[in-house]
Amino acid sequence: MLLVVASISAFTVNSSKGYKVGDEASDFKLKNIDDTMVSLADYKDAKGFIVVFTCNMCPYSKANENRLIALDKKYKKKGFPVIAINSNDSEVSKGDSFEAMKVRAKEKGFTFPYLFDEGQEVYPKYGATKTPHVFILNKKNDKLIVEYIGAIDDSSRDENNVKERFVENAVDALLKGEKPTKTDTRAIGCSIKDKRRR
Repeated sequence: MLLVVASISAFTVNSSKGYKVGDEASDFKLKNIDDTMVSLADYKDAKGFIVVFTCNMCPYSKANENRLIALDKKYKKKGFPVIAINSNDSEVSKGDSFEAMKVRAKEKGFTFPYLFDEGQEVYPKYGATKTPHVFILNKKNDKLIVEYIGAIDDSSRDENNVKERFVENAVDALLKGEKPTKTDTRAIGCSIKDKRRR
């Protein structure tokens, strides 16, 4: 019974709170692992963003780190950089402190910003519930429009078993000026740790 509950809790579709596809997303300003403050407005030449809520400790997040690096390397030069955000409360998830984020990013060779949502104000606005949870934003008339919400691909734990690359397909469509054919998928991962909701 516990196994069934645990399995169910690893899956989610976007909740009724937070952004839906087609909504305008607001910017944020969060501390990066290099101790600078980063906002999406800093990326003047970006066409959009691959915003990913992730963390240090979740096995699903760890299994997707190489994929995030590959996405950033592929799409940053095309105008869609990866922006990773850790929203876990470090008192609840001890391995998710800001200092631990610096260590993890260095170990893995992250090529993208890894931001700390210390006040846990950003993830509820987006409606992120899992790590990892992806939100693709597209710049339209100086607005950030949500074009995709969900998983990176169809294999949450094993990158060798990927058959459908949701994020790549969505960004490729946007770069062609088209709407993604798939805009919502099921995010699979660990719940975001918030001491207010224990």
